[in-house]
Amino acid sequence: MKSLTEYLMFNVPSRRGFVNITPDIRKIVQKSGVKDGICLVNAMHITASVFINDNESGLHQDYERWLEELAPHEPISKYEHNKTGEDNADAHLKRQIMGREVIVAITNGQLDFGPWEQIFYGEFDGKRPKRVLVKIIGE
Repeated sequence: MKSLTEYLMFNVPSRRGFVNITPDIRKIVQKSGVKDGICLVNAMHITASVFINDNESGLHQDYERWLEELAPHEPISKYEHNKTGEDNADAHLKRQIMGREVIVAITNGQLDFGPWEQIFYGEFDGKRPKRVLVKIIGE
């Protein structure tokens, strides 16, 4: 059994954003030497997400609009969490909706995706460094 653990660092310059991390994950899979196994990708911060979907800018705009309708950033006074001095309660809710992690099968040394699938890092309270864990296990 082989395993490899690596960390990606992100510092999205805006409050929110989506970053296609598929090329980074592919490089780590290749580096691992695993031919048959799994790849876990986990956002290691409670206001960030990792998810799988299509790499289409219109869809990303739709996500942005939809998430803001579900959990608007302002007024920040409407959230109990923000009474602690924070202003990011909406980011916690957005992360809950978009998810914490993904697991992708590795087959023949490659990420075994469906059509159009890509892995994204979702940032909901940016402008500071955050980590993403990549753990690969297999033969």
